Amino acid sequence: MHDILDRFAKGELTREQACEALQSLGCVETGCARLDTGRLARTGQPEVVFCAGKTPDQVLITMRELHAAHGRTLGTHADPEQFAAVQAVLPNCSFDPVSRLLQAGANMQPEEGMREVVVISAGTADLPVAEEAAKSAEFLGCRVVRLQDCGVAGLHRLLSVQGKLKQAGVVIAVAGMDGALASVLGGLCPVPVVAVPTSVGYGAAFEGLAPLLSMLNACAPGVAVVNIDNGFGAAAFAARIVRGKVFGEV
Repeated sequence: MHDILDRFAKGELTREQACEALQSLGCVETGCARLDTGRLARTGQPEVVFCAGKTPDQVLITMRELHAAHGRTLGTHADPEQFAAVQAVLPNCSFDPVSRLLQAGANMQPEEGMREVVVISAGTADLPVAEEAAKSAEFLGCRVVRLQDCGVAGLHRLLSVQGKLKQAGVVIAVAGMDGALASVLGGLCPVPVVAVPTSVGYGAAFEGLAPLLSMLNACAPGVAVVNIDNGFGAAAFAARIVRGKVFGEV
């Protein structure tokens, strides 16, 4: 923006050209997307790519441009074919088949004195969503602690890690089935709880609808709920809390 204003002041740009340049500031046209490269400066978080439904070439083009703008980029819900396309151009990229995250470049750096994000999952079947939340939070510059297999079917497992929960800045609770973990944590934790319903469960779980409704109806205060299997959304919200900034995603 300063460069555009300086060029206008020097007479290198007309008023109309300067206005047009300012209006498109932070927007890169790729042919398949309009990338918000100004999001990092506005919100503290770079744009993240939702890979599902995109071709490998579309993922490649999008991630290549974001990597060029920020030196790092993250793709969610990616697959091995998309990874192969990106890796051919960005050799520093990696793919985690559990979380389905595709990342190029290093994580953002944690801020001094920032409290931890605790990602706690109910069962082993919830790990893909829990890892999406944990790795996304790390990408966003959070310090993450993982607590696994702490579902309320064995309440003693949850109580045994209660000390770690009290040290957190925010807790992400990942659970399917009845989704009761979030409500219990809301009654135990002195910090906000971000609940993530997963599509894990038998038929009456309706692919995550039952835990979603359970979490929305939690009787414990201090619980916020994101969409089914939305580990990234939970991580972005948790990062807002511990970093004290506003984040977003495409």
